[in-house]
Amino acid sequence: MERTGFDNEKYLKMQSEHIRERIDRFGGKLYLEFGGKLFDDYHASRVLPGFKPDSKLKMLLELKDQAEIVIVINAQDIENNKIRGDYGITYDADVLRLIDEFRGIGLYVGSIVVSQLAGQPAAETFIERMKTLGVKVYRHYPIPGYPTNIPLIVSDEGYGKNDYIETKRELVVITAPGPGSGKMATCLSQLYHENKRGVKAGYAKFETFPIWNLPLDHPVNIAYEAATADLNDVNLIDPFHLQAYGETTVNYNRDIEIFPVLNAMFENIFGESPYKSPTDMGVNMAGNCIVDDEAVRRAARQEIIRRYYVGLCERREGKVDQNVVYKLELLMRQAKLTKDDRPVVAAALEKARETAAPAAAIELSDGRVITGKTSDLLGCCSAMLLNALKAYAGIPDELHLISPQVIAPIQQLKVGHLGSKNPRLHTDEVLIALSMCAVNDENADRAMKQLERLKGCEMHTSVMLSQVDEHLLKQLGVNVTSEPEYQGQKLYRKK
Repeated sequence: MERTGFDNEKYLKMQSEHIRERIDRFGGKLYLEFGGKLFDDYHASRVLPGFKPDSKLKMLLELKDQAEIVIVINAQDIENNKIRGDYGITYDADVLRLIDEFRGIGLYVGSIVVSQLAGQPAAETFIERMKTLGVKVYRHYPIPGYPTNIPLIVSDEGYGKNDYIETKRELVVITAPGPGSGKMATCLSQLYHENKRGVKAGYAKFETFPIWNLPLDHPVNIAYEAATADLNDVNLIDPFHLQAYGETTVNYNRDIEIFPVLNAMFENIFGESPYKSPTDMGVNMAGNCIVDDEAVRRAARQEIIRRYYVGLCERREGKVDQNVVYKLELLMRQAKLTKDDRPVVAAALEKARETAAPAAAIELSDGRVITGKTSDLLGCCSAMLLNALKAYAGIPDELHLISPQVIAPIQQLKVGHLGSKNPRLHTDEVLIALSMCAVNDENADRAMKQLERLKGCEMHTSVMLSQVDEHLLKQLGVNVTSEPEYQGQKLYRKK
């Protein structure tokens, strides 16, 4: 059983209190740049067992009477139809999704900012569409020489040209569909405008990773580098914090590199800078809520290996270049990890060798490793899924949860009417068949009731998954990795 390593309730309380303190420090108005994922932060929940994927939202709900949301999107991302890899939707579509999600839980969305606006036709169309939907939109423009030409940036010809965002509440949360949207520039532009209007306001940054008060070589911080290997982020000791306070803290390269520029901007806007280091700007309290460091280390080590396999598969698919794989290999060595530190890898590969066909393995919460093989009826993931449910329910392995007579008509439908060349049942089809059998079969019913226990289990397959199987396993909360191998010789992978 995975040990809890993170106190989520303590985190919600401490984090919201710390943000309130920062609001008070700046006289009652704070622009908070919100990094990382607000929704479904599964990376944090994997490396900090006990952290809930919706923790950041719950923390904001503690402040909902004080907070409003501003969503920033880069005009060029709209023009280029940039896609969110986790959801498979464009950034502009994700803005609408975010608004619905925020409103759905009672958070106030004040407006949208379109940054780097320079006449992009798709961005102008997006702005008009937002207006017809009743959403306020503000325009921010490119500034020549940004971010180093500070006299121009902090002037009426720089930030002064941007629209002033009309806000109503003390805490203005600046978020975005993804990186590079312009969150920090939006915050600084607002500070410039507020200062000109005589309004006291401040800036802070909320970024969960890297965790500033964990060691540089802590697996949680290494796991963050692995998660952002394609962005080439690097964790570093914050030299400004060390010089100012004699205290060793961790930050990442982009914040450290930009801090002298930010400091100069703060001085131009306020007369003096409120911060002595990038670490000072942050408000993250996650490191103070770790209650079992060894449990957290163990979970983070598994995440590093998972990210390594993700990199291998993405390289095989041509999504990343070889440098990403090199960096992940380096991080594996830095964390003193090998593939053998993930037990399901050896189990899946051994089953594949035995059967000369694709295979899968899953490690249950009690430490048992269950495998699945490819057959005429089921793919390896489907077989493994049924075997895992039987193991949890105490059902003998030789007993069929789904009769072959039930599977046969589904295969006929797939091949004979839906144009599929693969008659084997995917995981989603297996679960539908199992749920139908559960109406009249006690064992199938018992097996269905074990689905929740798969959440957090580690899994590996000897070949890359279909998108159907990958999506369903993620929905079940299974942490799945795959060998960077295609099933068969075909180059085209059907979705």
